[in-house]
Amino acid sequence: MVKDQDYLKKTASFCIDLAKKLGATDATAVVGHSISETVNFRNRKLDESDRSDSLRIGLETYIGKKKSGITSSNLNKNNIKTLIERCIETTKITPADEFNSLPDQDLLATNIKDLDLYDDDHIENNKKIEYLKEVEEVALEKKEIINTETGFSETKSNFILASSDGFLNGYKSSSFSASCVAIAKDSNDNMERDYEFTSTCHLHDMLRPNQIGSLAAKKTIQKLNPQKIESEKISIVFDRRISKGILSTFASAISASSIARGTSFLKDKINEEIFSTKINIYDKPDIIKGLGSRYFDSEGVKTDELKLVDQGVLKHYLVDTYNGKKLNLKSNGRGGGTSNLFFEKGSISYKDLLKLNTRTLYITETIGHGSNLVTGDYSVGANGFMVEDGIFKYPVSEITIAGNFKDIFKNITLADDLEFKYSTNAPTMLIEGMVVAGK
Repeated sequence: MVKDQDYLKKTASFCIDLAKKLGATDATAVVGHSISETVNFRNRKLDESDRSDSLRIGLETYIGKKKSGITSSNLNKNNIKTLIERCIETTKITPADEFNSLPDQDLLATNIKDLDLYDDDHIENNKKIEYLKEVEEVALEKKEIINTETGFSETKSNFILASSDGFLNGYKSSSFSASCVAIAKDSNDNMERDYEFTSTCHLHDMLRPNQIGSLAAKKTIQKLNPQKIESEKISIVFDRRISKGILSTFASAISASSIARGTSFLKDKINEEIFSTKINIYDKPDIIKGLGSRYFDSEGVKTDELKLVDQGVLKHYLVDTYNGKKLNLKSNGRGGGTSNLFFEKGSISYKDLLKLNTRTLYITETIGHGSNLVTGDYSVGANGFMVEDGIFKYPVSEITIAGNFKDIFKNITLADDLEFKYSTNAPTMLIEGMVVAGK
């Protein structure tokens, strides 16, 4: 069982009180406990079984505009005292930064509603093993599948955030996840791999093992016997697994740290139309059981829903306290980044989206990290399928797709198949006129 709130609160409060007594003008402390159990199988055999138990503390002390931090996994009271003393001494010799401060008190979270992020259920290791055995058996029913790698992980966490301005709160969370990577071989001994997974806050919301195994096998077999294509300019459809990556890049580009450093192609773009007028983007922290849901940000600031993009117009950056002061903006509860970030779903069906062009390249996998936040340039290796008149014709491999986000954002069409499978989610996405480098 994870440590209860009372223990964590007492430890965090002790840190704040001692730091103030030793000369800190302000201080914050995070005390957390997490327990994780993981079982991995490889080709019907147990590969690894692991359990980790992590108790940790993170402390930041301020003396005026000077700030330093320290972390430890030893919560012995004498060790904590030593840590605080060291942190105070380090703070004294740290250069001052005019933007260092705690959040404004009126921004701190006070009303906490239950988001159902914790599940008391526990699945024993033998049950995890049974689950994974079924996943692998289902996947290996297909003769093309020659190997599988599966895993099941269960994590329970609890934490408290305390600060010298009176904030003292935290919450429990849990996660259950399982995955299957399948490897298939064709008659010419060429191999392909793909995967399926499930990740939820509650045990009973997971996909069934037969669903994971069959989907992993199906996706892998579809990729066999890929063809190479010529270089061309073509419309591209991103599968939901890939389209969310476009949204992640957007989030990085509107983070207050990137804007304050001047290293984002979206600097000075507030109230400008950067997407087509049909695009709306939300960050919603209060989704029940949401994988990115939270009661407050990493600084204790309340996290209300933000409509980041309204009919194509950029309305907000992701602002924390420190970088907000650099930009003369108040924190909007995005210390630590986004929560549940998503495109509002489009108005066209998945099937009709595929038929918008006579030839479309459907991308199911990208390789490498090819996003340049300074210029907006985008270039990654990719695999996928050629689609003609809405029908998948053959798999495609060894290509590179490229463009610039300033153009990509303007040429997005979204399907209506949004689902909340990750903390960042996007429906199937069509982007007109991207460059594909092939053979």
